[in-house]
Amino acid sequence: MKPFCPESWPEDPTPMSQINCEECGLYKQGTRMVWGEGNPNAPIMVVLDNPGAREDREGNPFVCGTRHTLQQAVHDVGLNKELIYVTYILKRRPIRKYDKERTREICMRRHLEEQLQLQKPRLILCLGNVAVQAFFQNPDADVKGLRGSWHDVQGYPTTVAYHPLAVRRRPNLYRLLVEDLAIVKAAIQ
Repeated sequence: MKPFCPESWPEDPTPMSQINCEECGLYKQGTRMVWGEGNPNAPIMVVLDNPGAREDREGNPFVCGTRHTLQQAVHDVGLNKELIYVTYILKRRPIRKYDKERTREICMRRHLEEQLQLQKPRLILCLGNVAVQAFFQNPDADVKGLRGSWHDVQGYPTTVAYHPLAVRRRPNLYRLLVEDLAIVKAAIQ
């Protein structure tokens, strides 16, 4: 097996009809909209809470810790990156305080539901409690209690795993992330 080297997955351009969205208010924080990355026709849609930093201060692209950990786990489980599309509950990276519940509800309704209708993935993988709670529309949902099995959410087979940032902070969770990705891999073969 060739050694793992993280790389920027291609960014999926934000649709022109959505790029200037101001409904949730995150545009005031000055971060740009990131619609998703990877293969938009992939059978696996990975849902994270929000995009992280994609560029350094000089504007050069780099692979942040969240993406690096996710890519490493994808590689370690033997999933082809062409099978994966990563998107977000929030399409802009919040950098200041905001109304979390209202903003997530707006972004789910306005953006993520549109992506689901257009892309029609075969299955969904939600990473982290924030994404799980928003996608499952249940503020009490948590990764620990839901991981390791499939759930029908909004008509999609959905499973969950720990957020790659949590895995970076607690390396003992890496094994669980790989296990959950193996469940995803088995489901599409």
